[in-house]
Amino acid sequence: MKSFTRRAIVLAVLMLSASMLTVALTPTQRVAPEAALFDLESLIPHHFGDWQTDERMAQAVINPQLQAAVSNLYSQTLSRTYVNSDGRRIMLSLAYGEDQASQSRRIHRPEICYPSQGFQMHKKWKDTISTSSMTIPVMRITTQLGNRHEPVTYWIRIGDTLARGIVEQTFVRINYGLTGSIPDGILFRVSEISTDFQDSFAIQDQFINALLPSLTPNGHKILLGSARSKNDVNMK
Repeated sequence: MKSFTRRAIVLAVLMLSASMLTVALTPTQRVAPEAALFDLESLIPHHFGDWQTDERMAQAVINPQLQAAVSNLYSQTLSRTYVNSDGRRIMLSLAYGEDQASQSRRIHRPEICYPSQGFQMHKKWKDTISTSSMTIPVMRITTQLGNRHEPVTYWIRIGDTLARGIVEQTFVRINYGLTGSIPDGILFRVSEISTDFQDSFAIQDQFINALLPSLTPNGHKILLGSARSKNDVNMK
């Protein structure tokens, strides 16, 4: 009888602990700015440094069902192609979501999106990009669709933190959940059609280094959260 009572007490404690953890990890307060306070289209300049938008590039025809899914997932998106004086073309894609706590509204990582569109993903690794004021943690992936080779660089901001890969992103979401906060998030992605991956990643880094100084302080915060200088903690 005493043994049964002890087991009942332990079970009750475990059930209560699980219930408390569920409540703790269920965020209730949004920390994201209202989407109306900024507009990605005006946030990113059409010309900076040696780069300008390539107006001759035809807009891709989007499947209506795919467009509906994107609209439901993200609050704002932006896609542009930039060209420099050497004729190099960098494709820029941004996707902003106000709710990164909800499983159904979370930003999709490129290593999931590219294969879903038929691409093969050959390699993936964590890397960093050095700018004049900070070191940015990024993810590199190499993809291929038929004869199209497309090296990709991206980062994802969740709340105030840049997180690479599912493990880092999960920890960030848990930390926000423990505070009862719902973080926003943004995907920043650049890519180029090229078979020379090393050279392409170098030009992508140049593009990013030219873009960031052209942003307003608000634009900088939207893309990178609270900027961390090279003297601050470097995420690795």
